This record gives sequence, structure tokens and C-alpha cells, in this order.
Amino acid sequence: MAADTKLKALEGNDLGDYVRKELPQGRWSDAWGVFKSNFGKVVINNLLTLVFFVPLVVILYIRNLYVDSISLIYPFSTNLGPASPHPVPDMAGVAEGLNLSSDLMFYSLAIVAALIAAVGVAGSFYSMKKLLNTHGKFTVKGYFHGVKVSYLNTALPVLLFSVVLFATVIVWDWKEYTIAIGNSAAWPITAVVLMIILMVVVGLLCLWFMAVGVSYKVKPWQLVKNSCILFVGFIIQTIFIVGVALIPVWLLFMGSLMRIIALLIFIVFGFSYVSLVWMAFTQWAFDMYITPAIEAEKQVARSKMTEKELAAEKEAEEKRIAGEILAAGKSELVGRPIKPVGEEKVMALSAVFTRSDVAAVAASRSELISVVDGYEDAHKNDQRYVEYNKMFAEREKALQDTSKKGKKKKVSAENLLK
Repeated sequence: MAADTKLKALEGNDLGDYVRKELPQGRWSDAWGVFKSNFGKVVINNLLTLVFFVPLVVILYIRNLYVDSISLIYPFSTNLGPASPHPVPDMAGVAEGLNLSSDLMFYSLAIVAALIAAVGVAGSFYSMKKLLNTHGKFTVKGYFHGVKVSYLNTALPVLLFSVVLFATVIVWDWKEYTIAIGNSAAWPITAVVLMIILMVVVGLLCLWFMAVGVSYKVKPWQLVKNSCILFVGFIIQTIFIVGVALIPVWLLFMGSLMRIIALLIFIVFGFSYVSLVWMAFTQWAFDMYITPAIEAEKQVARSKMTEKELAAEKEAEEKRIAGEILAAGKSELVGRPIKPVGEEKVMALSAVFTRSDVAAVAASRSELISVVDGYEDAHKNDQRYVEYNKMFAEREKALQDTSKKGKKKKVSAENLLK
């Protein structure tokens, strides 16, 4: 069965408090335009998301301080030699064992902090999806609406990835401890490699879980099934896009200067950048298999509008139509004086010419242009041109004009163009 058939259940179940707009251009050029023209909103979204990541960042920071302080207190690398009056106990594996116990404590706390960070992930993914689909709509209220409707679909994959990450870190620490005490390294290294592969696969799957979860109303089984279909169908593209989206993360591993730049990026727009890139890609993937029900969304939005809002929408549409008819009806050939064809001649270059011939042709053309402009200036106040342009000027003015009481005039394609 084709992927578009398997994903058909998602069609029409869009999750959103907005009406999607049609793309005026390609998905990526459109995403870049949205990012540039709405950078302030991107920053606000990033700051909101950053708040929910603070507990996780604090836990990991304290973990590093704790491990560094232990390395200073314990004599892991002390070598006093046989002349020392105080015998030094065997420290093999002690440092690795302390790392293991530290990570068991701090990374288990990080799982809880990740569930708090999932609030920011849900809000950020939903808001960036909305920003892309509406070309600029973003509000703090909409951010938390996204949290309300999609937190569960975001928290579950975040929890799954956090548990796998925790297991991977513990297996890594176990491998280091096993090697330090002199045991065989073959199985520990194999276990680490398998856990890293599992973590990458689960991480990519969880990203799809979240993309589907913030885009469509789905049940848990549908969420897993459809995400797996999309992951398998776009495996190469997924790996590439995740690599692009995580550029700020890669900068953290490229030296102290790049680490500072990466931290600044995360503070200003890093989380929003990751969300925007991933949601732009996944919305493109959805549109390949799931027909965006744009007209249906518009009808649903209209059903929620008040009579006043419907009347304002109708008047705006009538003004748009009237403006298009006015623009199409006005003719430059009738609205401005154009000199009739006379006996004026313009020099032309022959097959063989010199620089002086080129100068003479240019002078001849300039003279003809001045004659045409002079004719227009001399006749622009003729009655037929004045009346014609006045008629269109009055009609165009009526599109924005208001009465003395400040109320807008009723304008339509019918009464404006009579």
C-alpha cells in the first residue's frame, strides 16, 4: 500500500487555531522569508522556550561542577612513588565508578527536567509551524495554546528519548569502568556502539513523533504508525535536515570560541531555528502525501466569525475586486496624451558605422523623446484627459475614503464602477 494511502487518515485532522495560507513560493524560500521578516517573533519564541530548558541546563551544569570537584579532591593521578611515607591505595576504576554513580543520579533527574523542557518543545514546534503556515502569525497566547493541545504528544517522545539517552550514558560509564579495572573491553565497546545507534534511531523517530503530534489530531497508535511510515519514507532527507537543524549544537563541540557563539545563538534564536527548520521540512513532507485542506480550514474559520467580521470580510473582498477592475479598466493610451505618428525620423545605423554615427543616432533619439514629452506636457490639461483621469481618481479614492462621521462608505464592485 502506498504511503499516501497509509497516511490518508491524517487528512483533514489538522491541529491548529489558525487558517493555513497557500505557499506563494517553494517551501524553503518561503521559510527563509518568514524567518527574516519575523525575526522578532522568532526571538520571543526562543526566549519562552529557553525558560523551560533552564532546569535541564542547571542539572547538567551542576553535574559537571560535581564531577570536576571530585577530580580535585580525590588523588586519582597522584604518584608519590615508593619513598612516600604514606601508602597510596589502588585507585584503579575509582574515578570511573564515581562518574557512573554521579550520572545515575544527575541523568535520572535530567529525565524529569526533560519533561519540563517538553513544554517549551511543544510550544516552540507548534508556534513555528503556525508561523510558517500563516506567514507571520505569532502570539504568546498561541504559544501556550500549542502547549495545551500538543504537550502529551510531545512529552511522550521526549520521555522515550531521555530514557534511551540515560541508558546510553550509563552504558558508556560502565564501559569506562570495566576497562579501567582491567576487564575485557570487547563487549562493553560493542554495547556502547549499539546504544549509540539505538539513540540516534530513537531520536530521529521521536522528532517525527513530535512533528506529527503538533500537526494533527491523532491517537497514540496512529502517532507511532504514521511517524514510522514518514521516518522510513524520508530517511535520507531526515538525516540531512537534522544535521542542518542542529548546527548550533555542533558548534558546541568546536572549541571555546565556537562554544561561546553557540551559546549566544541558543539564547537569541537557537531553539526557534531548530524548530523552524524541522517544521518546515516536515510540513513539506506532509504536503507531499496529505492534501492541505485549506478551503475546509477557511470554512471552519468563517463558521466561528461574528456577523460583523463576516461583513468586514465581504466588504474587503468587494474592494479587492473593485480595485482589480479599476486597474484593468484604466488605459494609459486613453489617460495620457500620446503624440500621433508624424514625419519625424530616427536615424538608424548602417551595416558599417563609426563612433560619430552612434553619437548622431543617440542625439536623434533624444530629440524625438523630447518632442514626445513636449507634446504630452502641452496637452495633459486637455478636457478629455482631465475628465478621464478624474473619473478613475474618484473611484480609487472611494476605496479608502470615509464619511465625516468616520464611518467607511459601502463600496462594492457594482456601485463603485457605475
